[in-house]
Amino acid sequence: MSDPTTADLTPPRGVVTVFSDIWCSFAHIAIHRLHATRARLGLEEQVAFDLRAFPLELLNDAPSPRPGTDSEVARMASLEPAAGWQLWQAKDWLYPSTTLPALEAVLAAKEQSLNASEQLDLGLRRAFWAESRCISHRKVILDVAAETGAVDVDALTEALDDGRARRALSDQAALSKSDRVNCSPHLFLPDGSEYANPGIDVGWEGAYGIGWPVIASDDPKVYEDILLRAATE
Repeated sequence: MSDPTTADLTPPRGVVTVFSDIWCSFAHIAIHRLHATRARLGLEEQVAFDLRAFPLELLNDAPSPRPGTDSEVARMASLEPAAGWQLWQAKDWLYPSTTLPALEAVLAAKEQSLNASEQLDLGLRRAFWAESRCISHRKVILDVAAETGAVDVDALTEALDDGRARRALSDQAALSKSDRVNCSPHLFLPDGSEYANPGIDVGWEGAYGIGWPVIASDDPKVYEDILLRAATE
């Protein structure tokens, strides 16, 4: 078996590779900005997103702590309100304990098309951050897939039943643990350039889950450069 940590991370022209977790508020901003900027620039037919897993719970050997995500909502929402945010509104026991099934579903949807995967990923992020839905649950994942209008739900169900994307998820987890992928989100472009948490310089006041993020600077315009370079290089 080949070593997944040696995989080529440079995508073909017209593709941006994105490593991220759905639990990550910075990735929620990045994915929203990628979609919104691509639409504004009229590049929907010129640039696609190849979504890869950066599963934080495997890297940290623990589920993502809810106090951490709660502490991020207000500060990160102020940077990009249109991405969709709210403090968790459902019952406490419905808070997701894992994002692995959702990440696996996003990878499985790529078998249909990159667009199917993109739309499922975007829908699952909104389901968690803006709608307080338990994206650990299979039914929620499939409901979101149906709501996108871009995913063949029967085909996705079959893919989840036989676990055909699980190997890819494991390989991407191994790559995420290496020094080649730094964080969620980390973007790779066709010209060999890469962007870790594009445009945002962040620090923390206090420990994660106790303190809160402190944003030193934020430059959303970097996404224009990313998309134009992906489309033309």
